[in-house]
Amino acid sequence: MTTKRGSEVLAAAKRYEKEIVRFLREMVAIPAESGRERARCERVKAEYEALGFADVRFDGIGSVVARVGEGPFVIMMDGHVDCVGVGDPQAWTYDPFAGKLEGGRVHGRGAVDELPGIACMAYGARILAERGLPAGVQLVLVASVLEEACDGFPLMHLIETEGVRPDAVVLGEPTNLDVYRGHRGRMAIEVVTKGISAHGAHCERGVNAVYKMAPIVADIEALNTTLREDAFLGKGTVTVSFIDCKTPSLNAVPNEARIVLDRRLTAGESPESALEEIGALPHIGDAEVRVLSWEGEAWTGAPARQEQVFPTWVLPEAHPLVQGVAAAAQDVLGRPPAISRWVFSTNGVATMGRLGIPTIGFAPGREELAHTADEWVEVADLVTAAAVYSLIPEELVQRMKKS
Repeated sequence: MTTKRGSEVLAAAKRYEKEIVRFLREMVAIPAESGRERARCERVKAEYEALGFADVRFDGIGSVVARVGEGPFVIMMDGHVDCVGVGDPQAWTYDPFAGKLEGGRVHGRGAVDELPGIACMAYGARILAERGLPAGVQLVLVASVLEEACDGFPLMHLIETEGVRPDAVVLGEPTNLDVYRGHRGRMAIEVVTKGISAHGAHCERGVNAVYKMAPIVADIEALNTTLREDAFLGKGTVTVSFIDCKTPSLNAVPNEARIVLDRRLTAGESPESALEEIGALPHIGDAEVRVLSWEGEAWTGAPARQEQVFPTWVLPEAHPLVQGVAAAAQDVLGRPPAISRWVFSTNGVATMGRLGIPTIGFAPGREELAHTADEWVEVADLVTAAAVYSLIPEELVQRMKKS
């Protein structure tokens, strides 16, 4: 049953329903792939300013940052503003950039991953400010860029380079109003085989790099079946996600072949052990194996680079951050939320995975709809999420200060 406090904030969020939906739809209507988020970031900044938040600004790579309160206990709420591409436009029932409101749902690219988190966090912060921020608490709102290109990078920049270090982090990746406390890590591994080119008319004079790669691909498929499994996070996986070759022409023997592996790391696995497994494949031979780095440019023009190793992380279920967010959700939902984990990766690879800052996820939207055609989110869940966000600081300041 919804508590008195939960009913109060739910009623407050309901009064803002039109504004939350409008803000979400207007964000969806602005295309914003990684590195090209400027217009959407400007829209978010305008909303933060209209809501009366303090110190609204762009950081050095273009993420939008705002503050509510001035206390020493800092809670960061992060939602990434960038989205993946549309893919096949014909696969969409609705225009992916129309922000269509139909059947009690908002549709479009980013309507799950993860613009609802940004909209609901903003109005949750507004409700919190109207109710009165708990003493000693500072809430930092972040609409981060470049997450889809390199998850974790935007928060590493904000925390390590610009010194905005929180005591707790709440992520707006979709959780279907449940509480998520971790996920598998991941890494991108490149394997390259070298050959000797020759004319295709006398191919026996060459060494075909593709033929050298073919048994390695089969080895990787077999390796995937043997990887470690964890009861909470799930199984470690590896798959070939990209393949190409270098050849002088279409009638020549390729002199180089290249594959990229998407490696998901479960508990008990490490980047080092993952590389050792590839190096020990039966047909690896003299192939080169290395971790890829990502290089890009923020919309501000700032260069961005990071090795593509993203740590596994899990926050214990008994941690006060998990229990505090769950308590806030239960007050509004009238039932305990499920405690679970994401299948995909998030900015938590930086905050919890690299920096050890307690991190949790709570947001509307179903994870399995992310990156699909016909993304959608329930309007009723937007209202619920905004109400829950408004209660989280109160719960955390009580629980985490005691701990």
